[in-house]
Amino acid sequence: MTTRADIQAFFDPATWTVSYLVADTATRRAAVIDPVLDFDFKSGRTATHSADAMAAYVAAHGLAVDWILETHAHADHLSGARYLQQRLGGRIAIGEHIREVQATFKKLYNLERGFLPDGSQFDHLFHDGETFSIGGLQATALHVPGHTPADMAYLIEDAVFAGDTLFMPDVGTARADFPGGDARSLYRSIRRLLALPPATRVFVCHDYPPKGAGSREPAWETTVAAQREHNIHVHDGIGEDAFVAMRQARDATLEVPTLILPSIQVNVRAGQLPPADDNGVAYLRIPLNTL
Repeated sequence: MTTRADIQAFFDPATWTVSYLVADTATRRAAVIDPVLDFDFKSGRTATHSADAMAAYVAAHGLAVDWILETHAHADHLSGARYLQQRLGGRIAIGEHIREVQATFKKLYNLERGFLPDGSQFDHLFHDGETFSIGGLQATALHVPGHTPADMAYLIEDAVFAGDTLFMPDVGTARADFPGGDARSLYRSIRRLLALPPATRVFVCHDYPPKGAGSREPAWETTVAAQREHNIHVHDGIGEDAFVAMRQARDATLEVPTLILPSIQVNVRAGQLPPADDNGVAYLRIPLNTL
């Protein structure tokens, strides 16, 4: 019989990001997925309100964190993984193809010589199909490239955490124009997720509710069946070529995410800020005239 994990969502309205805490109520073991480090771009200040809310829930419910899982190197928020690890423990993990992303952005930012694009900043690198456990919960890491080369989804019992691969059905799918992104790969990754049993719960990493008449509040849980029937970009009957044409045309109209430049240079370090200069201050690099 499938075990239903206890899943708590934490929505960050500043970045439209949803982080998750997944717990096995029998063993009190848990995993954090895609935590946020608050960042004010105008002042250059970080804060930990979002991560602290997750830590408070862990403490209030007597949980022990085994894993801090990243679905990918996010371009829209800084990761709170390192901060939460310092508070809660657990192993920070991501897909093994993060090395490709690190190599790309080491060149873009001209990062310090000591930064190695080998994934060593993370405690564990998942390969496609690798299984692991969260207490008594059974989990599988799925490589779902397309948004970036390194995207992972995590199938935990009857729930899949899709990262940026899929959004809510009335929002559609992730963009595929970041370095190493590919619309065809994205389509095939999505169809892999949509081949899961129809009742599988799908949890998304972001929600951008449609505006105008009939607008709704942010949401983050749907099902494979709902995605296959209603997803505006990739419901059943939409073929790969049609999806690629739509995705490429749409991506060409999208602005660069507000936090892409500060966020990725932190997120490829597993949420660690860059090393401080000799004055004790850490700096984020903004490459000019490159994107």
